[in-house]
Amino acid sequence: MKSFKVADFKAPLQEFDEATPQPSGTQVLIKVKAAGVCHSDLHIWEGGYDLGHGRKPLSLKDRGISLPLTMGHETVGEILAFGPDVKPTDQGDLKIGDVGLVYPWIGCGKCATCLGGDENMCLTPRSLGVYCDGGYSDHMLVPHPRYLLNLRGLDPATTAPYACSGVTTYSALKKVEQHFDTPIVMFGAGGLGLMALSLLKAMGGKGAIMVDIDARKREAAEKAGALATVDPKAPDALEQLAKKAGGPIRAVIDLVGNAATTQLGFDCLTKGGKLVIVGLFGGGATWALPLIPIKAITIQGSYVGNLRETQELLDLVRTKKVPPIPVTTAPLAKANEALVQLQQGAVVGRTVLTP
Repeated sequence: MKSFKVADFKAPLQEFDEATPQPSGTQVLIKVKAAGVCHSDLHIWEGGYDLGHGRKPLSLKDRGISLPLTMGHETVGEILAFGPDVKPTDQGDLKIGDVGLVYPWIGCGKCATCLGGDENMCLTPRSLGVYCDGGYSDHMLVPHPRYLLNLRGLDPATTAPYACSGVTTYSALKKVEQHFDTPIVMFGAGGLGLMALSLLKAMGGKGAIMVDIDARKREAAEKAGALATVDPKAPDALEQLAKKAGGPIRAVIDLVGNAATTQLGFDCLTKGGKLVIVGLFGGGATWALPLIPIKAITIQGSYVGNLRETQELLDLVRTKKVPPIPVTTAPLAKANEALVQLQQGAVVGRTVLTP
């Protein structure tokens, strides 16, 4: 089995050649068909998050991430074998040879949060590609068949990003669903933003105003159907947002998550508005605290999505024929270069590794 692992934080990925594992217990062995390269992989590769305000960066090593680690949490694979403890009822509609999307946001499986269906919120996570080996490999072990969602003919390369950018934006959009009759302001027109645009339309939303510093990404958003775009560095960005919205802005989804985007997002909201923060770019909040109660604004974090939402998302993609975001495929051996390109902001849409 060939894989590319983080052996040291901030160092180039290393190629590993190991014996292909055999599934034990309830595990499922898959042959990887596609693995998305996500911005979250950069944080893992770099080893932490910037918390701003002069605080010590949040160390992923301190959070229990051990190296070497095979990243990749947007994975599609072909089922090669089921572990000896997998029962027919566990398999559902899955069989050898089927191709499935891996749900990676796995928890302990035993706590009240996990049993309630929100494994992505578990306090002892076992997320694939984050805490356990993921899809930057030609083979991968999935802990249980319930974490494999049958593609039923969907394309592996364009479906892989639904495991993270897809379900992340879908879950965030559901948090502002009550405001779908007004334009939603979204910060970040990269892979997440383009995904959010297509899903918003499929979910019946009026549309979105996309905010991004990169002219190429604003252009891509316009081609994808954005109502309007805004450069946040423009001196009149706030006035542009108000004018292009054509009325009070009630919902903002920040897919970047830095001090500048959250501040502009906060400022553009009307009274009673909602700011949903998804991005993990880093830094510290700059809001004037009295304005939070004065404007009665809700500030909510949104962390990926649960297994139920991921299945809902795939059903939506099929029934509404949601157009995929732009995808550039690359061989597994180009994993390191794909990360560097993403780090440099040179990727429009998503790079997907195809072992």
